[in-house]
Amino acid sequence: MSIIEVKNLFKKFGNFTAVKDVSFSVEKGEIFAFLGPNGAGKSTTIKMLTTLLTPTLGSLVLDGHKVEEDPKKVRRSFGIVFQDPSLDEELTAYENMEIHGILYHIKKNDRKIQIKKLLEFVELWDRKDSQVKEFSGGMRRRLEIARGLLHHPKILFLDEPTLGLDPQTRNHMWEYLRKLNKEEGITVFFTTHYMEEAEKIANRIAIIDHGKVVEMGNLEQLKRKTETGSLEEAFLKLTGRDIRTEEANSLDTMRIHHRAWRKR
Repeated sequence: MSIIEVKNLFKKFGNFTAVKDVSFSVEKGEIFAFLGPNGAGKSTTIKMLTTLLTPTLGSLVLDGHKVEEDPKKVRRSFGIVFQDPSLDEELTAYENMEIHGILYHIKKNDRKIQIKKLLEFVELWDRKDSQVKEFSGGMRRRLEIARGLLHHPKILFLDEPTLGLDPQTRNHMWEYLRKLNKEEGITVFFTTHYMEEAEKIANRIAIIDHGKVVEMGNLEQLKRKTETGSLEEAFLKLTGRDIRTEEANSLDTMRIHHRAWRKR
């Protein structure tokens, strides 16, 4: 059963088309990797899926709700960990969680129980009263994951969640997410530039380039289709070896992103 359905999706910024006729689906409980070079359309697609950007054309359905018709219900169905830090550094871990719970109208007692459960899950309960500015990068990522799960989402979006983390912390974080996926059945949709993460974690992988999905399948299917021996080799064969610039991430689109998120 599909929990995410994307059909014939387009997004234009003036004369530039960032996403061109993209279609795919993600099954409930699946760990789905969405990969591509810089400027390929990954972040733009996630912003449309999470109501931060409006599609130019196409259909988006999350957990049975059409994104454009019922954005409030769609937002309750997912949690998100952004590529850029989004915690308030001057607040404690508990206070960051508390504010998120209030914004999602979670009842006080339920909020208290869930915050404790999640901070214990990510091994931060003993630091609940510490300010976030005292946390390492890995601790902040774990707190962002806990916060994203506070309102019981069915889908967790992760936009390059391990960027800048050391290998030990990256491995630890993915252990949390695999455990969460197995025990809670939550669907995980993530982007990463670390090919080994997608190889080890993802059930299926979609590769997007120049705004189009160029291939999709599990690891073995991708290697077979490209006649390569690893995901990195398959990725390079499908997208080329040229260094890319982030065409779609202009200052204007980033402003749209922040304005839309504040409206939540």
